Amino acid sequence: MIRLGLRLTLAGGREAAIRLTLIAVAVALGVAMLLAAVGGMSGVRKQSARYGWANAAVQPAQQADRDPLWWHLIIDGYDGSTIGRVDLAATGPGSPVPPGLTRLPAPGEYFASPALRELLATEPADQLRDRFPGRLVGTIGNAALPAPESLVAVVGYTPAELSRRPGAVRVSVIPAGVAPANCPDGCWAGIPESGLLLILAVVTAAMIFPLLILIGSATRLAAARREQRFAAMRLVGATPRQVAIVSAVESTVSSLAGTAAGFVIFLLVRDRLATIPFTGTSMFPSDLTPDLRGLLGVALGVPVASALAARFALRRVTISPLGVSRRVTPRPPRAYRLILLVLGLAELAYFVGRRPETSNGQVLAFLPGILIVMAGLVVAGPWLTMVASRVLASRARRPAALIAARRLADNPATGFRAVSGLVLALFVTSVAVGVMGTMAAAAGERDPGSNTLMGLIFRDEQHAPTGAVIPAGLTGLDGFRGATAVRAAPEGSKFTTGDGFSLDALVSCADLARMPGTTPCEPGATTAWAMIDLRARSDPWPAAWRTGWPAADVTPDQLQALPAVTLIVATDGTPGAVERARTVVAGAYPMTWGAETDAEWQAETARVFEGWRRLADVVVLTSLVLAGLSLAVSVAGGLTERRRPFSVLRLTGVPLTMLRRVVALESVTPLVAAALTAVGTGLLCAHLFLTAQMDLPLHSPGAGFYLTVLLGMLLSLAVVASTLPLLRRTTGPEAARND
Repeated sequence: MIRLGLRLTLAGGREAAIRLTLIAVAVALGVAMLLAAVGGMSGVRKQSARYGWANAAVQPAQQADRDPLWWHLIIDGYDGSTIGRVDLAATGPGSPVPPGLTRLPAPGEYFASPALRELLATEPADQLRDRFPGRLVGTIGNAALPAPESLVAVVGYTPAELSRRPGAVRVSVIPAGVAPANCPDGCWAGIPESGLLLILAVVTAAMIFPLLILIGSATRLAAARREQRFAAMRLVGATPRQVAIVSAVESTVSSLAGTAAGFVIFLLVRDRLATIPFTGTSMFPSDLTPDLRGLLGVALGVPVASALAARFALRRVTISPLGVSRRVTPRPPRAYRLILLVLGLAELAYFVGRRPETSNGQVLAFLPGILIVMAGLVVAGPWLTMVASRVLASRARRPAALIAARRLADNPATGFRAVSGLVLALFVTSVAVGVMGTMAAAAGERDPGSNTLMGLIFRDEQHAPTGAVIPAGLTGLDGFRGATAVRAAPEGSKFTTGDGFSLDALVSCADLARMPGTTPCEPGATTAWAMIDLRARSDPWPAAWRTGWPAADVTPDQLQALPAVTLIVATDGTPGAVERARTVVAGAYPMTWGAETDAEWQAETARVFEGWRRLADVVVLTSLVLAGLSLAVSVAGGLTERRRPFSVLRLTGVPLTMLRRVVALESVTPLVAAALTAVGTGLLCAHLFLTAQMDLPLHSPGAGFYLTVLLGMLLSLAVVASTLPLLRRTTGPEAARND
């Protein structure tokens, strides 16, 4: 039977060849997209893990460890980009070497990443080069770089120099390839992996369902046409097992060819996909290669899914060949098909106010609900189509509407199957637009900040400087406008208003008077209570604080003896002035967290959101592409299935124009009914997710969303309309005969 199946597949004439090609192409595109989704998840993990080596300080060395490294991580910045810098000093020949280096830098030497080397060679020295003492001796390899454009430096010092620096620790193990699970003092990292994994898990799930529908539709393109032939085989003595073997061989051959082609397509586009910065940065092409489990899952899962889809499509042949040959009407779907949809929505609603604390718990909380809702839409689709067909029949005034309603009521599952891919695409689009639109609205309400003020926070209270805190090198810099130190008030002292607001930091009014863009002191004050960033921007802070900081009973000499909390530097806001001031501050205070402007702080949050927005765009685009492919394959299969009954109708005198109206109504009715349900359900899921995960109400999508939905439906109808001219050729008298 295997040989017979191969012969029917490979030597079945032109029709078999076209069928094999169409299935292979559809499967290939689906496999390539699935590999991209699985590879994206793998890439996020690999990229996050390559930040791990720089955070070796989370595992300090023990006293008994031999030749540890003195280690100090510095997170700096340049022109809106983050610089990850590690200052280290070897204590012996056995000191560990970080990944990406062939040796440790000696005192007065440093290594730099390719992107940083390019900046060092092109940018003014007083803006960047002067931050790195010594000479450049080598390039950091990819093993230590999260992304091709990462700015990374490793600088060598003597143990005597680095051991005196606050924040430096001894390490004996460098965790290459492992992102730290806990960073008490902060880590150098990209977009939080926990949030990305939650979103990517939903993304992958959102793509799997349209992919399965595409593969199932492509397989049914062959399976539905072969029902009668296999039924004839049963009637002449073939066993169900033999029919199943022939069916499995035909579907497996095409799906194996499509799977192999899908791997080739993915490899061809992988380099281009790696340049898309959906995590805020691009990736190395090798990062997008799925791990062994992902590769095996796709390579084995797709052919198995295709074989199962064919087996499911031919279940009536196995049960009753006469039922196929005589086309017995299947039982109508019942309302119980809505149960799965309701359960999915109830699962999401349960976690409103009960959000799990861990990222893994959040994935387990929200992902099953999304999957159940998507499955519920597919299961409930035939019932919705049947209800819509009854509404159409009750309002029909022309024969075309009555025929379409009768055909849909006769087999609503077939009517819904053609548009099921688009329905899921609209659901995914609604969820993505609802979530990202709400996040965009929330982000748009934030103050974008300014580059004129740059702040350095002294997080280590024990080593916070006292006395003269402002670096002397700032004076005379181009674009420098002023600087002041905000100091911690004596223990137990603070300024409290009648409304319960309080201030526990102090500032010199003389320094503040030379600082543009800050709130001044109230008239007559020499020392004032203030906020650590010197700005009370808006509510809920008292309005008086936005016009003048309240006076404090502290003399200038007493103020100088207090430890600094922040150093605020004012510039003209130009990139050159900001970077020159940052270079001077970094040289005076080499701390883990460098100086940063308010605009840079806000831009980091915006960068995280922008990465998620790109990811949502990819999901929406991919879902619509998959839906279009599924619809095209389903329409092609539908023409084959309806060839004979439409030919009989033409022989009875039904005009071709009426048949075209019937085809259009058979497509529009389930499309409108299920699409409205999908959009409404998607927005409801987005609302439940936002409320539970972020405590945000759903922001109503704009007109662009509804235009996208309308455009998707119109394009779907255009695909259907493109097949209408084929009715004349496929419904001739010769098609009415029995095969």
